[in-house]
Amino acid sequence: MTDAAALPGRPRGGALSGPATARAVNVLAPNASPMTLDGTNTWIVAEPDSDLAVVIDPGPLDEGHLRNVVRVAERAGRRVALTLLTHGHPDHAEGAARFADLTGTKVRALDPALRLGDEGLAAGDVVTTGGLELRVVPTPGHTADSLCFHLPADRAVLTGDTVLGRGTTVVAHPDGRLGDYLDTLRRLRSLTVDDGVSTVLPGHGPVLEDAQGAVEFYLAHRAHRLAQVETAFENGFPTPSAIVAHVYAEVDRSLWPAAELSVRAQLDYLREHGLIGEM
Repeated sequence: MTDAAALPGRPRGGALSGPATARAVNVLAPNASPMTLDGTNTWIVAEPDSDLAVVIDPGPLDEGHLRNVVRVAERAGRRVALTLLTHGHPDHAEGAARFADLTGTKVRALDPALRLGDEGLAAGDVVTTGGLELRVVPTPGHTADSLCFHLPADRAVLTGDTVLGRGTTVVAHPDGRLGDYLDTLRRLRSLTVDDGVSTVLPGHGPVLEDAQGAVEFYLAHRAHRLAQVETAFENGFPTPSAIVAHVYAEVDRSLWPAAELSVRAQLDYLREHGLIGEM
């Protein structure tokens, strides 16, 4: 058995659902899969003495899950007052409109197509609900509309799919861009160094108790994969699918379609920087 303390980011053991920090509670959606790990983490965030809560990523359109999120908040004596989205992938956002119906809340997101109400989200915004402070951090790369939410009172960051509790994130070509993602990882590293962020509350998988270690691992992993893809291309593997079979041979084959999206994003990056030619 691997010691969790030795894994990147020091993933926390125990049940995924339940309190994670003084202000954040996870309600795990029942949509486990190779791509979603144990399922989508729906976060209820509130000040300890507040009767108002913010929900981040209601998750899939699963009536039982959405109602359970409301029940968990109500059992803690709180009313859901606002819904936020880290990005628009269905496992995070498909249930948002129904959840807004159940709670009477607005939905704020970077992508106007995902919003319900007049307010969106943008870099530098600070969400204040019931005394809570969430700082909006633009983190494109996994998708163009990806955001993270810095929770300074808990020295935590809610990362959606940008940093996972286990494994690494797909940069989903063509919407995702590797250059943007590398910039995002550096921005998150700055949060850990300059703003004292120590905890990652991810969109999938367990809480990470070493935020800086997780981000440093992601940066090193990306550099390693990029070098592998560049070498494979130069050695005559001419297509993304051929590169996946060569470079990602140790990865579960059910994940190869997602890996191919990542390879396409890496090839785009290498071409943009003049490191390889056209296929």
